[in-house]
Amino acid sequence: MKKNIDFTLYVITDENLIKKDIGKAVEKAIKGGATIIQYRAKNKTTKQMYKEASEIKKVCDKYSVPLIINDRVDIALAVDADGVHVGQDDMDVEVVRRLIGFNKVLGLSTKNIKQVRQANKLPVDYIGFGSVFPTKTKKDAKEAGLENLRKAVEISLVPVVAIGGISEENVEKVLNAGCKNVAVVSAVFKDKNIEENAKKLKEKLLKQKTMGFRAL
Repeated sequence: MKKNIDFTLYVITDENLIKKDIGKAVEKAIKGGATIIQYRAKNKTTKQMYKEASEIKKVCDKYSVPLIINDRVDIALAVDADGVHVGQDDMDVEVVRRLIGFNKVLGLSTKNIKQVRQANKLPVDYIGFGSVFPTKTKKDAKEAGLENLRKAVEISLVPVVAIGGISEENVEKVLNAGCKNVAVVSAVFKDKNIEENAKKLKEKLLKQKTMGFRAL
């Protein structure tokens, strides 16, 4: 499996927040400090997704930032993305791994400690854990909370990326829970100040890493 992936600031695209020029939006996020990009689209055609993913891949390659495709293994293979991220109700992890091979990154969403323990037995490179806080991005997301995040970090055999309602205002709580990687959507793409939004988050993440983690 791929090693040395920097999951610190994991930025996920959103079709409701990025109406056009998705490549430019992603480039601004990367310039602001995004260390990995996930392309996620739920309401677009396969042709539209391929076009957008191809555009994003060019930008990611330009800055040597990994590109992960949410759910769609076919799109990931078509654009030669760096990996795939799947949820609990998507294609089985073992099947995805067989399709993409062991040179690409494979991530799995987890919502509770039971799923984290199950993920330890699966061929994944990292897990997403959340929703840590309430979020409007995914309407069906249930709040997992900071204590469960702390437990997830303690027992997971692979890197944990916290997700769900994380913003500049509460990111320190995530870091203090022991999780050094955060996935964000609206915190970066909420307005036109994409680069600045990403930069502010990245600065807080790096500052906390330099200081070391504190207990809650």
